[in-house]
Amino acid sequence: MLKKVLIGLGVIVLVVILVFAWMNYRSRTLSPPGKAELEVNDLKVEINYSRPSVRDRVIFGTEADGAIQPYGSYWRLGANEATEITINQEVIFNGMPLQAGTYRLYAIPGANTFRIGVSSETGKWGAWEPDSNNDLFTTEVPVTRLDTPVEQFTARIEEGPADGATVYFEWSDVQLAIPIARKPDM
Repeated sequence: MLKKVLIGLGVIVLVVILVFAWMNYRSRTLSPPGKAELEVNDLKVEINYSRPSVRDRVIFGTEADGAIQPYGSYWRLGANEATEITINQEVIFNGMPLQAGTYRLYAIPGANTFRIGVSSETGKWGAWEPDSNNDLFTTEVPVTRLDTPVEQFTARIEEGPADGATVYFEWSDVQLAIPIARKPDM
């Protein structure tokens, strides 16, 4: 009898493991990992994120529109794990000072601007809002409407003015451009 119970428990554990493995695989195939990086002189910027697709959905808008990222609601700025940025030196991130390190990025979408949050809370699954006590700051980034929609969420980094960088986030018809400048005294 004990042998049958142990075999039954073993089968249940195996099924649970397989279900979680399949869900993880499915999630990663629908929103594969992405990485953007740039090195300009001695400034290094790297972003690790996941890349969901539009798939005929309304991405940004009101809840009445059926948007999957409603205006005014937390968005992990990608999918799966939280989006993280790593910089190797102190910079000015969209007008705000930011020390070298790795940080979690998230967004609060709006029709004309997105509020971008920078949090010291890293290594977390992105679906849950970060603890606001760990926020270093939030900053407003204007929305640029794209003529050609972007199907899969994309982060890219390009060289910016004065040996800095500009981080672009693009999805659906929305583009965000975030300047990262060297500290003036460097």
